[in-house]
Amino acid sequence: MPTCKLKYGQQELEISVPAENLLGILYPNEMPGVPDEQAEIRRALREPIGTKPLNELVQPRHRVAIMVSDITRPSPTKKLLPPLLEELARTGVPDQNITIVFGLGIHREHTKEEQRMLLGEEYYNRFKCVDSLAVEDFVSYGETSRGTPIEICRPVAEADIRICTGNVEYHYCAGYSGGAKAIMPGASSRRSIETHHALQLMPESEIGKMEGNPFREDMEEIGEKVGIDFILNVVLNEKKEIVQAVAGHPRQAHVVGCQTIDRMYKLSINTLADIVVVSAGGFPKDLNVYQTQKAMENAQYAVKPGGIIIVVAECREGAGEEVFLSWMREAESLDDILERLRRKFMMGGHKAAAIARILKKATVYLVSAMEEEAVRELYFVPKTSFQEALQDALQEKGPNATVWVLPYGGSTLPRMAQ
Repeated sequence: MPTCKLKYGQQELEISVPAENLLGILYPNEMPGVPDEQAEIRRALREPIGTKPLNELVQPRHRVAIMVSDITRPSPTKKLLPPLLEELARTGVPDQNITIVFGLGIHREHTKEEQRMLLGEEYYNRFKCVDSLAVEDFVSYGETSRGTPIEICRPVAEADIRICTGNVEYHYCAGYSGGAKAIMPGASSRRSIETHHALQLMPESEIGKMEGNPFREDMEEIGEKVGIDFILNVVLNEKKEIVQAVAGHPRQAHVVGCQTIDRMYKLSINTLADIVVVSAGGFPKDLNVYQTQKAMENAQYAVKPGGIIIVVAECREGAGEEVFLSWMREAESLDDILERLRRKFMMGGHKAAAIARILKKATVYLVSAMEEEAVRELYFVPKTSFQEALQDALQEKGPNATVWVLPYGGSTLPRMAQ
């Protein structure tokens, strides 16, 4: 009987699946980090994709806004800024013309200590640093073709040059992070974000999809209307090492990063399974259900409609977010959750809606450290062990049921071959 190891919290669980049921174990195609990360970022800045280099775009008189990720994101801002700011210094832009803007979306504001930690002491002291929402002053650019009001924080709106930094990874409704996502939601008002994020309920707003994705296309339209002059994005591997840096045009450079993500983590399959076994990848990715959602999202693309997803995730902190938990508890049905988000977007509620979409496609068995009643509150089926979950799933789906296993579900995206 084939075996493999699944990360569960800070442990590894060895699991086995009958050979006659197992379609395969889907591992990502990990790439090593580059030997010199600063050299790779400098190379990307020297060889921008789809646009001129910064020394031809920027003049000393220009006011420059640099968008950086907030503390909840894995973007390595401390690594990105030194080569970028060196390049701006070479163009003659004085420090006082540069503002570093933390793109909060509608996350909480940073403490000064958190800003200092994200930038490093030198840059925190040298440059003006602001949280996007702390400004409380937004400039209107009208609306998108889908009716999203475009309201951008004033330091970004009034800049002559807008540079967006970040990392590229899969995103469950934007397709991928990075690119114009630094502006929407990063630099946008709460009203803009709430209107825009309702687009996540459209079925085409899905992970790993750019063309025909209304969520992403609305975001790109906002980026175009505001005007993004240059991006600097990186692709990271599971160890958070830089695999590739891309710079230049907000779409053309971003697409190159997305293609690298696909080579690493998009796995072609030729059939959907009755049962998908997925691990989020252990601690901290399975710290709570809120974090584990990403693995469930990916797993749904390998399971048949009406199938079963067995999620192996410790979830030592339970649901992980109060708004998310309250939405799940208060709903009388999965459709209630989706309709509630359709009426008004709310952080935490958006995660409840994402899980509701998965549950409308498949039953989720959860193998975790959570109390059974707490699992049921989330519309999952609690299981005490993997073997119990697999046995029950095979009993429900029949002895010939097929099984895919995703040991790193948080980053692996199975897709049916075209």
